[in-house]
Amino acid sequence: MSAPPKTDSRPLSPHLQIWRPHATMAASITHRITGMGLYGGTLLIAVWLFALASGPDAYAAVEAAAFSLPGQAVLFLWAVAVLYHFINGIRHLVWDGPGAGFSPKVASQISIFNYLFAIVGAGALMFAAMMS
Repeated sequence: MSAPPKTDSRPLSPHLQIWRPHATMAASITHRITGMGLYGGTLLIAVWLFALASGPDAYAAVEAAAFSLPGQAVLFLWAVAVLYHFINGIRHLVWDGPGAGFSPKVASQISIFNYLFAIVGAGALMFAAMMS
């Protein structure tokens, strides 16, 4: 007969209470969130295309929504999501290919750079759109 199983009060895997937040953890979570946000942006593009095909009145309504302050905020956040997901995807390609950037210090620096790239890049896109 087998012995009764041991009862151990330790968790089976590391739990949230022992993890310290760091830049690469935030980058991973942000990458997943921006990936989901891209789906929402794709739906907005579909609405815009549908309005474009529906006629001038429908297009004018979508255009008015896009140029409103909330519409501009949504466009800015969508641009941040696109740029962040893009640059973070390149980071993953570098990790999978040559395998560079795995040290904790470099990984954190790249994560912070990705945030800055997305925010500054989206700001530059919005500025360029307003100037045109």
